Amino acid sequence: MNFSEVFKQSNQLCKVSPDGKYLATCVQYRLVVRDVETLQILQLYTCLDQISHMDWSSDSLFILCAMYKRGLVQVWSLEQPDWHCKIDEGSIGLVSSRWSPDGRHILNTTEFHLRVTVWSLCTKAVSYIKYPKACQKGIDFSRDGCYMALAERRDCKDFVSVFVCDDWHLLRHFETETQDLAGLEWSPNGCVLAVWDSCLEYKVLLYSLDGRLLSTYSAYEWSLGVKSVTWSPSSQFLAIGSYDEKVRILNHITWKKITQFEHPATINNTKAVVYKEVVKRPAVCSDDLSLHNITIGNTLFNTQSKYEICPTPVQLPVVKPDPDRANPKIGVSTLAFSSDSRYLATKNDNMASVVWVWDVQKMSLVAVLEQTTAVRCFQWDPRRPRLALCTGNTKLYLWSPAGCVSVQVPTEGGFQVQSLNWHCSGDSIILLGKEQLCLCYMDNDQKDK
Repeated sequence: MNFSEVFKQSNQLCKVSPDGKYLATCVQYRLVVRDVETLQILQLYTCLDQISHMDWSSDSLFILCAMYKRGLVQVWSLEQPDWHCKIDEGSIGLVSSRWSPDGRHILNTTEFHLRVTVWSLCTKAVSYIKYPKACQKGIDFSRDGCYMALAERRDCKDFVSVFVCDDWHLLRHFETETQDLAGLEWSPNGCVLAVWDSCLEYKVLLYSLDGRLLSTYSAYEWSLGVKSVTWSPSSQFLAIGSYDEKVRILNHITWKKITQFEHPATINNTKAVVYKEVVKRPAVCSDDLSLHNITIGNTLFNTQSKYEICPTPVQLPVVKPDPDRANPKIGVSTLAFSSDSRYLATKNDNMASVVWVWDVQKMSLVAVLEQTTAVRCFQWDPRRPRLALCTGNTKLYLWSPAGCVSVQVPTEGGFQVQSLNWHCSGDSIILLGKEQLCLCYMDNDQKDK
């Protein structure tokens, strides 16, 4: 495993282009585009203000930079650096900006969610969509880029509109059986739209493309409900994480629950491997305590860690949430399927330092990773069943069916990994600190695991 030098970035705005060739990073009001292989700067663009959001077009030819405080969006071209586009929403403001799947339209959501404005880069035409709902996930595009589902709120009722992305005409418009719609998401095959209610009511609704209600699922009543929802890449399973600390898996044929995964404080499962991170400080000789060694910020005082396999039963650290506070830190907030849909990784918020890995094929717990501090982020390799995670310290952690490893990021000054993103090839990971980034390159042994 090798690491690149460290580069500057702001607000963790760093993205690899969809074709995997370029790395775009934002530093205050500047946009820097590098070659992923050599990390040489290819283009440098200057925006009118500090960048709040940045995104690549689907064909990797354009980059969108949004400045929400100014209500501005600037678009830059990789092929024609002199060409640029500026969209000013004016006094109506801007809270969200994103590309359409064709990479030639930009969708801006105005302040107070008054409307969504669709701007065409080709014809300069402008379309308006009224009544977008302010919710967790109110817009989603089908994987093939043909359709857009939009959550709407009008007359104190929830609706979903399905638009055709070619010309933005309305295909279907239907009322949903929700009290307060919180989000929607297309299945990867684009056949089914999952819609879920706010946490006050446990309800997940499944609609066909023509707006027919295929099924309704509710696990219980009169308690905080759905916290997270995700589809498996195969579209065969829908995983629902909830405040009762369980994940329920629905199948795509009957839309009934086929299993549920629980997150107990004590693990008695003898088939699951429990990896516990153990920290040790290196012994320091008096010769090492020179002023030079201390001031250059080397790894002298860095803690080293490794994983130990614990025999069951194992007691996990649990934090009891404050019942008087809103949005209690309890329940399954993060769900992620591996690219082959074989594994599911979960995080239960009142066990913030623990990641659970489940085998979906066997419907059983495979591994539990207990870290020394709270897990900030985890993400699957897009090509292999391999999970990377970080906890806000100077280490990168990797799990695969072969085992678990803790890797020190060898940079001066103690690079603390706040979040991470895999390259689409699975050959490297972008590690993001508070104001820096570096790339981690997997060696051949790691790739073959």
